[in-house]
Amino acid sequence: MNRAPGMVDVAREAGVSHVTVSRVLNDHPSVRPETRARVEAAIEKLGYRRNSVARALKSRRSSTIGVVLAGDELYELARILRGVQTAAQRAGYWANLASWQGGTTRDLAETLQRLTDQAVEGIAVIGDRPMVVDALAGIVTGVPMTVVMSGNVPNPDLGFVELDQEYGARLAVDHLLELGHRHIVHLTGALRTFDARARVKGWQAAMAGVPDAHGEELEGDFTGNSGYRLAHYLTTRRDRELPTAIFAGNDQMAMGVLAAFAELGVKVPGDVSLVGFDDIAGAAYLVPALTTVRQDFVSLGARSVEQLLGMLRGEPASSERIAPELVVRRSTAPPRSRA
Repeated sequence: MNRAPGMVDVAREAGVSHVTVSRVLNDHPSVRPETRARVEAAIEKLGYRRNSVARALKSRRSSTIGVVLAGDELYELARILRGVQTAAQRAGYWANLASWQGGTTRDLAETLQRLTDQAVEGIAVIGDRPMVVDALAGIVTGVPMTVVMSGNVPNPDLGFVELDQEYGARLAVDHLLELGHRHIVHLTGALRTFDARARVKGWQAAMAGVPDAHGEELEGDFTGNSGYRLAHYLTTRRDRELPTAIFAGNDQMAMGVLAAFAELGVKVPGDVSLVGFDDIAGAAYLVPALTTVRQDFVSLGARSVEQLLGMLRGEPASSERIAPELVVRRSTAPPRSRA
């Protein structure tokens, strides 16, 4: 054959009608066992595969959801996708991946349209930056859609799931304050990102609740190099005293701080306590083990699918924030007197 075998070819090979083949494929109870066996043997011999897209368009049900990866800085993407895939399969769905790496709203709309043309029942968008928020603001699709990212989307037709970055930052800073620290510096991530700005707000809110707490924010870029550079700056400048605690924008920056302090002879937590954010793989095995804020990216992906399935059942779109948790390890302790 110069084409893929169809139902007519299966019917001819099995010596039955086209209707009988259809009944076997749909597990109809009226087909006799010997006839079913003959049709299944013909399917196996010819290598017949159903046209799932055509069938989905006809039935309006494909048991498939679309997943759009929007952006190139999707941290912890593997864990988010694991949550998406697990929740989808648990509900009897497959995930169909597509990618949008920035560009115009029209480009994103075309990506979404290609998925709907493949008869997906709903779409989950995993986005990484504010431009995705702007692009999604005016998007209208013919299927339910949820968004997994940081920064709310001003579109009431879209479901929205994110990890609560501001609350996570408050957990980190409250922990340091409860230990007795009052001079706490925040080494921020890149402030062009929603995550970094939200963590600054959490740091500010926690500090504002304690009258004698003070500190400053120094901008980094979420890399270990920026943490290393800023730790050198804090240690070597002569105009201000070294803080008793540092809240780093993420664990990568905290790792850079640890490397710089090791070179400069600053002890953690003896001289300075340190908290990170994310609880990346290996954070528990740094020296000292890093106190950090754990984000459940698997649950984030799963909740996006669960919310999407709810919308398919007729539930309204909603916004949801998942609370992270503080993981206390050996990099934090009460401040020592600096008499």
